[in-house]
Amino acid sequence: MQNSERVNFASKIGAILAAAGSAVGLGNVWRFPYETGNHGGAAFILIYLGCVFLFGLPIMIAEFVIGRRAKASTGEAFKVLAPRSGWKYVGYTGVLTGFLILGYYSVVSGWTLEYIFQSATGNLLGKSANDFVSMFQDFSKSPWRPLIWLLIFVGMTHIIIVKGVQKGIEQASKIMMPMLFIIIVLLAVCAVMLPGAMKGLEFLLKPDFSKVTSDAVLGAMGQAFFSLSLGMGCLSTYASYFSRETRLGHTAVSVCVIGTCISVLSGFIIFPAAFSVGIQPDAGPSLIFITIPNVFQQAFGSVPVFACISAVLFYILLAMAALTSTISLHEVPTAFLHEKFGFTRSRAAWIVTIGSFLIGVVSSLALGDWSDVKIGGMNLFDALDFLTAKIMLPITGMFTALFVSWKLDKKMVRDEVTNRGTLKASYYPALIFILRYITPIGILFIFINELGWLG
Repeated sequence: MQNSERVNFASKIGAILAAAGSAVGLGNVWRFPYETGNHGGAAFILIYLGCVFLFGLPIMIAEFVIGRRAKASTGEAFKVLAPRSGWKYVGYTGVLTGFLILGYYSVVSGWTLEYIFQSATGNLLGKSANDFVSMFQDFSKSPWRPLIWLLIFVGMTHIIIVKGVQKGIEQASKIMMPMLFIIIVLLAVCAVMLPGAMKGLEFLLKPDFSKVTSDAVLGAMGQAFFSLSLGMGCLSTYASYFSRETRLGHTAVSVCVIGTCISVLSGFIIFPAAFSVGIQPDAGPSLIFITIPNVFQQAFGSVPVFACISAVLFYILLAMAALTSTISLHEVPTAFLHEKFGFTRSRAAWIVTIGSFLIGVVSSLALGDWSDVKIGGMNLFDALDFLTAKIMLPITGMFTALFVSWKLDKKMVRDEVTNRGTLKASYYPALIFILRYITPIGILFIFINELGWLG
């Protein structure tokens, strides 16, 4: 049943960086600091770390087990491992989720290119806080400018996907992930050297447990779940390209550590810089396109070249983080179409590219000319985000945990995590227990909380 001829990542570091690239995205750079700012700083980070290794890590290993064992894309893996059963629909849901997210995520990803251009040309200099608000609103509601950047970003993703697993995904990950890390460290060093930055560092590193509430705990669980790209088929599909020598537990820990480091380092950029100029980093999604340009303007306004360089580097960082995610999101439906219907990789990629671009067009126009079109009181962009992030992701993640811990033969699971008995993997009993009981309950609480049913 397994596809032994399936192409593999050429190296262990390539597999790790590709999986890490899938997990690292815009959410690590702006959503994590935003959630941290809303829930007590370092106290939230400590809870988040616990959730990453209690919930995120086991599900990641579960997705790795499914992908490598089946040697098939997410859409086909459940069918391979549990033929003639309803479990195949979990895989199909993962493919659909990744495809839908790719569409509207590419819109926001395209915005990063606009701001690279605006930063490089000096158009962010000399503006007031209100100017940044107007600038962002005018751009995001424009009927054509966001679509140009959307087309460019989708095209960049398409080119990498068409090149294949080793020459496209793996090579791109080996270049972009180290560059992303270098840029984020450089910006963090610059931020902590700003006057008044110590207040931001204190907020980030000094726990305030008085602000820890059930909402903060659930927020940390949700952030851990979504920031690791769980439940959308990316990691399972990438795992199908893992070699037999790839250590699943080691790779999962490496991905979690890299993703967490990127998130925390983002905090070292956002908080010191924001506190330095007296801005609270709780602006939500507008943080990276309204608040951050204002921070660079105020922090480096006296030396315009520093303001330009800092802004350009920051938005390049965002663009690379977004691109590593869109690559993995694109690969999920591309691999599925290639395997399910026998399309060539190029044809499958074109179908996904055109389809995701059309979803992106609808999502972009929903913020402007089509803003009056509502579904459940939400515009089309927000409706897609709600459907995928708050319903499809947690459901897919929960059933993935249940599938590995209850449905799959335990000898099969042990065989994967121990690399056919060559590794000890003493964590195996704890992994099964967590996947069977703790993870599903935790995800269920996230699901209920995200839908607002906890009050």
